[in-house]
Amino acid sequence: MRLKAIISYDGHSFSGFQRQTSTPNTITATIERALLSLNIDSVIAGSGRTDAGVHATGQVIHFDIPDYWSDKDKLQRELNRKLKKIRIKRISTVESDFHARFMAKRRLYRYVFKRNRPSIFEEDYISHYSSFDTDKLRNGLKLFEGEHDFRHFHKTGSTVHSTIREIYRAYYRAYGEYNIIYFEANGFLRAQVRMMIAASMSYADGAMSLKALQEQIDGTTRHTTSIATAQGLYLARVMYS
Repeated sequence: MRLKAIISYDGHSFSGFQRQTSTPNTITATIERALLSLNIDSVIAGSGRTDAGVHATGQVIHFDIPDYWSDKDKLQRELNRKLKKIRIKRISTVESDFHARFMAKRRLYRYVFKRNRPSIFEEDYISHYSSFDTDKLRNGLKLFEGEHDFRHFHKTGSTVHSTIREIYRAYYRAYGEYNIIYFEANGFLRAQVRMMIAASMSYADGAMSLKALQEQIDGTTRHTTSIATAQGLYLARVMYS
């Protein structure tokens, strides 16, 4: 039986989502160990791979369970009892060919930051940009919308068939002292969101021109390889229709 689970996690506590040979401290490996302790020997697949320090409020995974685990509510309770810094928010039964990554249509990330330096209770979860022009930030983000070749907005080191992605929405909102950037797309390359944020903030604080930002989005010239800090980034939602 295949299950789909929506999960949240504190990325600060882990070395990233994906399984790694160098450390057992990943989201994937931690959940798989919890499953194995319940006699469920299954690998999990996620809708996307978040880097070390990146959080999630709406990551989606799938895994397979034996038929005798028919009580999904009990399974959710048992997993949440065993897992630390990871929360299973909802579990549902899906078709046997469901795939959390390949069937996802849209992914939404949000990036939270403050002008004032975050308190010690916030610093692992909120980033910091002291000076920026909100109008320039909004205008810069709009340039990312649409289909582009993002070959200048991703980390190398992973094999991808194409660097073309479509950004459906890119926008900024302020909520009191908190500032949030949103990116919604059909998919993202490795570190793409953090690089788009860094470039947008560089334009918003006057360090990069609008022409340079547009040239990098167009793929004609690489002007920056800066990457925004991971603390404020959250995989917020994954959509399948």
